[in-house]
Amino acid sequence: MADSDSEEIAEAVADVRRHVEWLRSTGQKFVLADRSAPRATAAPAPKPAAAPPPPPPAPAAPRAQATLFSEPPKAPSTGGSRRTLEEIRAELGDCKRCKLCSGRTNIVFGVGNPKAELVFVGEGPGADEDAQGIPFVGKAGQLLTKMIEAMGFTRDEVYICNVVKCRPPGNRNPEPDEIEACEPFLKAQIDSIRPKAIVTLGKFAAQTLLRDSTPITRMRGNWRTYEGVPLMPTFHPAYLLRSPGEKKLAWADLKQVMKMFGKEPAKREEGE
Repeated sequence: MADSDSEEIAEAVADVRRHVEWLRSTGQKFVLADRSAPRATAAPAPKPAAAPPPPPPAPAAPRAQATLFSEPPKAPSTGGSRRTLEEIRAELGDCKRCKLCSGRTNIVFGVGNPKAELVFVGEGPGADEDAQGIPFVGKAGQLLTKMIEAMGFTRDEVYICNVVKCRPPGNRNPEPDEIEACEPFLKAQIDSIRPKAIVTLGKFAAQTLLRDSTPITRMRGNWRTYEGVPLMPTFHPAYLLRSPGEKKLAWADLKQVMKMFGKEPAKREEGE
């Protein structure tokens, strides 16, 4: 190495020392870097905290307790148009949809005006009805005829049918599975006729169409609605034969229906 180079280096070192001494005198801190050491790398950025797991789904709401009535069964398919009573009867056929078929003589479908403004719905056929295939032809039917005439109608003007179309053995009450099997045809009958009003006779007719288990003694006399049609629940004629003192209540119910049709009560109301 040349002497001039050595002198330059020595002078540079001296300058550095003088600078260091000056820094120390001012109280400043310093660090001499060692270029031979590896450069420190920046610490990796911390990973973001994992997102908390989603909350567990809310428990399903408890299912409502079963009620007396299930969802009402649908009426038989109409194919997009309202069917006639004859077509509904043809679909019913030689019905074997429930156990009542085993003891019947005739299916009791319904009778009356297919365009009636007033429909009467009873419970089920009795012995006389089963024998003739026509609803309300026994003693209860004779009383119903008098009630209809007292209202200013004839049997031919109204339509009469029952919830079940076959006679329950011994005239017992119809059972839920029997009602369920027949109800679509009852609904189809009413839909075909499109009456202005319905009178239900007894608890089974009212409770079936209204899906309401309220006793008939509390339900009767109060206007209700079935599929947009005004419905008046009242007592069954067979009950009125057993409890003639209740005829006045039934007559009061029927007078409300008469008022709807603009009819005046007959003078001899006792004869209903």
